[in-house]
Amino acid sequence: MEQKNTTSGSVKISVDVLRTIVRNVLSETEGVHSLVSRTATNSGWKTPMAAPIEITLNAEVAVVNVAVNLCYGYRLKDVAQQIQARVKDTIQDMTGIAVSRVNVLIADIRKKETA
Repeated sequence: MEQKNTTSGSVKISVDVLRTIVRNVLSETEGVHSLVSRTATNSGWKTPMAAPIEITLNAEVAVVNVAVNLCYGYRLKDVAQQIQARVKDTIQDMTGIAVSRVNVLIADIRKKETA
């Protein structure tokens, strides 16, 4: 939980709030199909992910890991870079918490559902 002291007291921002921000950013990003619904044990990262959104706070700096399924037909690298920029900017703008890294694991690609 991130705590900021102000002249009139302190403000605490829960990691759950940061996860909600990330979920909202992902839902508004073109080319994102869904979050990974299971743990990414073979992610290629040093430690397996226990959840599709993991946030670590150290010394008022956040590191965000997200595991997503993207839509088939999109430039995967472009979508991943957009996720990185939008997650970082949104968390920093809304909370004032610095974000040093946003790591994106593209777990799968899926056909976009049609309405």
